[in-house]
Amino acid sequence: MTAPLNKRRHHFRLLLLLTLIPALVAAVTLQDLPDFGDSAGGLVSPEYERRLGQMFMREIRQSARVVTDLEVESYIQSLGQRLASHSDNASQNFTFLVIDDPRINAFAGPGGVIGMHSGIILNSANESEVAGVMAHEIAHVTQRHLARQFEEASRYRLPTAAALLGAILVGIANRDAGAAAIAGISGLNAQNRINFTRMNEAEADRIGMRLLARAGYDPRAMPSFFEKLQQLSRYSQSGAPEFLRTHPLTSDRIADSRARAEDFPRKPYISSTAYELARARLRVDAFKTPREAALTLRKALEDAPDGREMPLRYSLAYAYIKNNDFPLARRQVDMLLRERPEDSAYLLLAARLETRQGNYEAAFRIYEKAYGLYPDYRPVIMAYSRALLDVKRAKKARALLKDYARRQAHDLRSYSLLGQAEALLGNEIEVAILQAEYYYLAGDTELAVDKLAFIRQHYTLDYYQEQRVEARLAEFEYELELQEALKL
Repeated sequence: MTAPLNKRRHHFRLLLLLTLIPALVAAVTLQDLPDFGDSAGGLVSPEYERRLGQMFMREIRQSARVVTDLEVESYIQSLGQRLASHSDNASQNFTFLVIDDPRINAFAGPGGVIGMHSGIILNSANESEVAGVMAHEIAHVTQRHLARQFEEASRYRLPTAAALLGAILVGIANRDAGAAAIAGISGLNAQNRINFTRMNEAEADRIGMRLLARAGYDPRAMPSFFEKLQQLSRYSQSGAPEFLRTHPLTSDRIADSRARAEDFPRKPYISSTAYELARARLRVDAFKTPREAALTLRKALEDAPDGREMPLRYSLAYAYIKNNDFPLARRQVDMLLRERPEDSAYLLLAARLETRQGNYEAAFRIYEKAYGLYPDYRPVIMAYSRALLDVKRAKKARALLKDYARRQAHDLRSYSLLGQAEALLGNEIEVAILQAEYYYLAGDTELAVDKLAFIRQHYTLDYYQEQRVEARLAEFEYELELQEALKL
């Protein structure tokens, strides 16, 4: 990690401590808000936790290197939603993301924010191992372990509870710092803290394993991955993997998870192609240079065992494209498409090869085919729209993005691309409205309100624009009132 990133993390930890201590006091005394509480909502209601999650996501985007690769994003969202759909808490919303960090770690933050370090995927032997880690983190969220830690803090005098709240949130970003902060709070019983953590981890293992089995993954992958991490900690010169420091692991915990896994029937499990290719993209990006990746992967492809050729060939083609070795890349891409001519990942790779060479007409033919086959697949829509905007075909890009929005919720990337399309078309008011939506989705409700108020005051709107602005302004102002009442 770079020095500026470390400074940002320090700023993030400081901001959490300064912000959350008064926020807790406010959360306890608020009488005029709706009752959002549940069994773990004495101090932190689901609504408060959701808004805390918005703040947390905003800080993560500023403080960490979030992977923005469309296909990796799509894969991790798909995996997470598949697991979450089998939980007993159907009302819980989740945000899944990958952090570009080779360390083996994952975290569950407030509001259903779940982060997986790229090191988890890169060091996994199969998809079920990745799913096992994610299922464990999902269980932390659905069982409201963070809220329960806040509730545990309420047993102590309020200033101590407030300090513990800040320390817990610090620990999500940096567990070593969080543990130190908790240890420094007087009046807390050390054994109670240890027992509470162990209880949460055991419950997350148990619930997570059930999610794995329900979603069609191998429950035995969870204890298998634990054992792998334990072995790494024994033989590594750099100490235990980050995951073991953030999720305390004991021999009893491994034995218990192994015994639980044996309660499920044995059957073959095959990793999905999406997992293999997401892992392949992350593997190429993990090398210092694309050239180094290409040299390593070419040798690996030559020595590949049966059944491993296609993911390695995909990795090699991706590395060649990044290194501008276009003739070599084309050879690999052609072989991939001969094998599976309608595979979305292979089609997107072929289109990327054409756009990198400036062959946009050839790329558009490939994108049209991919769009016809996968009209709702986000990586296809976003990549196709980006290519259209590259050559100023804004009307087509806008049409694609608006059609996408009829079936899928807008996200930061789609708002950004749609804003670029409207700007190319000279629609200044639409650009301004989209900027407000972008700010809101990014977690800056105050800036979104200011932007809409500016639009209402300084632009001449038609009837439909006026109705949209007034409706969204009312919604955002209400959101801002709640946010300010919660001191977030």
